[in-house]
Amino acid sequence: MARKRADILDRAQEQPRGLVPEQVPRPERPHYAVVDIGSNSVRLVVYDQLGRAPFPRFNEKSLCRLAAGLDETGELPAEGFRRTVEAVRRFHAIADAMQVARIDVLATEAVRRATNGPDLVAAIREQTGLAVRVLSGEEEARYAGLGVIAGFYRPVGLVGDMGGGSLEVIEALEDRVGEQAVSLPLGALPVQSLLARHGKDAREHVDALLAARLPPALIEPVFHAVGGGWRALAKAHMAAGKAPVRVVHGYTIDGREARAFAKRLWRLPPEKLAELPGVPARRVPTLAASALVMDRVLKRLDSERVVFSALGVREGWLLMQLPEEERRLDPLIEGACILGRPLARVPDFGDALARWTEHLFPGETAADRRLRVAACALSDIAWRDHPDVQGIESFHRLLQFPFIGIDHRERVFLAAAVHARYPGRLDDPWLQPAIGLLAPSARRRAQILGRTMLLGYRISGSVPEILARAGLRIEADRVRLEVARAARVPDSEVVADRLRLLADAIGVRRTEIVEAA
Repeated sequence: MARKRADILDRAQEQPRGLVPEQVPRPERPHYAVVDIGSNSVRLVVYDQLGRAPFPRFNEKSLCRLAAGLDETGELPAEGFRRTVEAVRRFHAIADAMQVARIDVLATEAVRRATNGPDLVAAIREQTGLAVRVLSGEEEARYAGLGVIAGFYRPVGLVGDMGGGSLEVIEALEDRVGEQAVSLPLGALPVQSLLARHGKDAREHVDALLAARLPPALIEPVFHAVGGGWRALAKAHMAAGKAPVRVVHGYTIDGREARAFAKRLWRLPPEKLAELPGVPARRVPTLAASALVMDRVLKRLDSERVVFSALGVREGWLLMQLPEEERRLDPLIEGACILGRPLARVPDFGDALARWTEHLFPGETAADRRLRVAACALSDIAWRDHPDVQGIESFHRLLQFPFIGIDHRERVFLAAAVHARYPGRLDDPWLQPAIGLLAPSARRRAQILGRTMLLGYRISGSVPEILARAGLRIEADRVRLEVARAARVPDSEVVADRLRLLADAIGVRRTEIVEAA
C-alpha cells in the first residue's frame, strides 16, 4: 500500500499539467445545471458553464425527506414523493428562465431502493420532460470519488460520501478512482433512526456493518469526507477552534482529533447540538448521526488525517462530461484565470508575469509552480480599489473565494503573495491569524513572489512586450534588473524603490539596474 502511494506521488511530480495559462483552452459554453435527488433533499446547482473549475451561479435545495420511512415500508412516502416532483418542476422553471442549455437529473440511494422509485422517475418525466439518471451504489461511489479528484490537487486516499440514505466509500488515486467501491446503508436518516431506537448502542450496529462490508484493503492514511452532514461537522469544529480560515473545502483535521470531536457531538443531547455555533439549523436533527458515522468510520480506518470536500457526486458527474484533455487541467489555475483575467487591466499580463517569474525559485516543485502561476493570474484583481486598501481587500477576498484544487495553507499563500504585490507587509495585523498557517519559509516565498510581481507591473506598465525585454538576476549579494534598450524603460526612483523592496524580501542589500544589449 505504501509503495503504491509512493509510485502515484512520484508520477504526479513528473507530470505537470495545465500549468501554463496561455496553453489552457477555455471554450465559451452556455450555463449547465444538475438536479440532485437525494434521500433527504433535492438540490439544483446552475453552473456558469461546464468546465474544469465550475462556479455555481445558483444553488438551492428543498428538504423533501424522500427516504423518510423507507426502511419500514420499502416505498417513498407520498408527501416526499409529491414535494420532490414539485421541487424538480420549480427547479426546471428556474433553469429555463436562466437560459440553461443542459439539465442533468441524478437520483441516488432512496430512488434506486424504493419499490415506487420508477413511479417517481416517470412522474418527473411526465411533468417536466426531464430524464432521471438513477445511479447504482457503485456509480454513486465512483462519482463521489471523482468529485474529490475534481476538487483537489491529485488527491490520494479514501473518499467517504455520507448522504441522507447511504455511505459510499472508494479510493482516490491522483486522477482516477480505485476499482473497489462500497455502498453501505449508513446515511443520515437510517442512522438517525438507529440512534432513536438504540441510543448509544447504535454504534454497535454501525461497527458491525463496517466490519462486514468495509474491506481492510481500502484503508488509507487520508480520509476525504463528503456530504452535507460532514460539512456541518467541519463548520462546528472550525467555530469551536476559531479556525483562521472559515472555508469547509480543504479544511483538514488530525484523524484522532476528528474522531474525538465527532464522539463528543454524537453523545450530546439535541438541545445542546442546537446551541453549537457554526451549525446550520437544518443540519441539527441529523448532526448526531453524521458524527456517529464519522467516529466509527475513523475508528475502523485509523485514518491519520480528515480532509473535508465541498465537491462530491455532482462535480464528479460534471467532470466526466468534459473531454479527457480538459479533465487533466489544473482546477486552481483554471479558477484563478476565470477570476483574474476579466478583472485585470490587461488580461494577458498574468500569463506574461508567469513566464517572467519562471526562474525565480530554483528547484521549484510542480506543487509550488501551480501556486506561483495562479498568483500571477490573480495579481491585478484590485487595481480599481483605493491604494490604501488594495492589499488587505485582495487578501481577504482570496482567503474566502470558492477556489477548488487548494487547501487552506495554499489559499493563505496565494492571498499573501497578492497582498505583497500591492505592496502589503507581512507584519500587517490584518493578516492575523490566517498568516499563522504558513511556515516562515512559505511566508518569505510569498513575499518574494509578491514583490517580484509588483516590480514587474512597475517596470512594464502592464505591457507584456516591455516585461519580456526585462530580466531579473538574483545573486548571492545583490538583485540585478536588466532592461533592454529597446524597451525604453527609465531607471526611475519608483522602479529603484520596488527593486529595493524585493531585495529586502530576499535578504540582500545591493540592487542595480542596468541597460542590456
